Amino acid sequence: MKTLQRQYGDTFTVLLSGKYITFVLNPFQYHLIMKNPKQLNFGKFSRQLSAKAFCIKKLPTDNNLNDDIHRAYLLLQGKALDTLLGSMIQELKEIFEPQLLKSTDWNTAGLFPFCSSLVFEITFTTLYGKVLAGNRKKIISELRDDFLKFDDMFLYLISDIPIQLLRNVTSMQKKLIKRLTSEKLAQMHGWSEVVRERQDILEKHYRREDFEIGAHHLGLLWASLANTIPTMFWAMYYLLQHPETMEALRDEIDSFLQSTGQKKGPGISIHFTREQLDSLVCLESTILEVLRLCSYSTVFRQVEEDMNFNSETSSYSLRKGDFVAVFPPILHSDPEVFEAPEP
Repeated sequence: MKTLQRQYGDTFTVLLSGKYITFVLNPFQYHLIMKNPKQLNFGKFSRQLSAKAFCIKKLPTDNNLNDDIHRAYLLLQGKALDTLLGSMIQELKEIFEPQLLKSTDWNTAGLFPFCSSLVFEITFTTLYGKVLAGNRKKIISELRDDFLKFDDMFLYLISDIPIQLLRNVTSMQKKLIKRLTSEKLAQMHGWSEVVRERQDILEKHYRREDFEIGAHHLGLLWASLANTIPTMFWAMYYLLQHPETMEALRDEIDSFLQSTGQKKGPGISIHFTREQLDSLVCLESTILEVLRLCSYSTVFRQVEEDMNFNSETSSYSLRKGDFVAVFPPILHSDPEVFEAPEP
């Protein structure tokens, strides 16, 4: 991206996977993209992605379903988010504590398998609850392994590669959807409020046994994990590389526990609110720095009608059906924005 920027400037068009994409890299022009929904639309692009990646076919044509689903996202804000955070902390304790109390020997694992296993189990059980029957660990492990295989293939699904050439990818997609149907989720205990609300909405718009309900849950699960797992991995990686940062984090957490009259130790629960979590400056700085170093998110908009996009030096013609993209990570390595940006 930097090579293209040096060669063509802050605005240029590339042909990628059969699509013309105009990249706008000047941050002072981002608002021209983000605040022009009539001509540069995100909804159509996101619904097309949902159809390809998760087999959600009804969303592009049903505005009522789309509106209801978006209202459910309010349960990821405010007090509902505080409740979800409390559930996540409890799940973390229940996963770790039995191992810490009974374990006498060290278990060795690679850093990414450790992070992916931990984040997946905590996220899944926080959202969907606990497995009521069978070998819980085995069920979670199989679901996690299938999810990671699906995530590895994700870019193939959203490309324009003919579906006939993606049989292994689509078979994994359908296998995961079957694991998240209404029948399968009924075997879970302790759904989060957001999952319960989404399920009620989906049963209003589909038959309860409809396969596509599982597709919606796959979309939610993927959105919850696709960025969280790599962020956890890179945070752990850089902390292990910089023990002085690890020490600063531990000191901050110890100070927090002391100030709130809490202690560390086996069988002792640690409690904190979202406001208290937000007050941990070193922790927040660490996470933001990891995201700066490792986040490569791109924001897309689809061109709804032929139009001209005017930059400071030129005017660019955008065709209906093409795409415009902004790539904020280009700023993350800019020494004019971040002093000494390389780790």
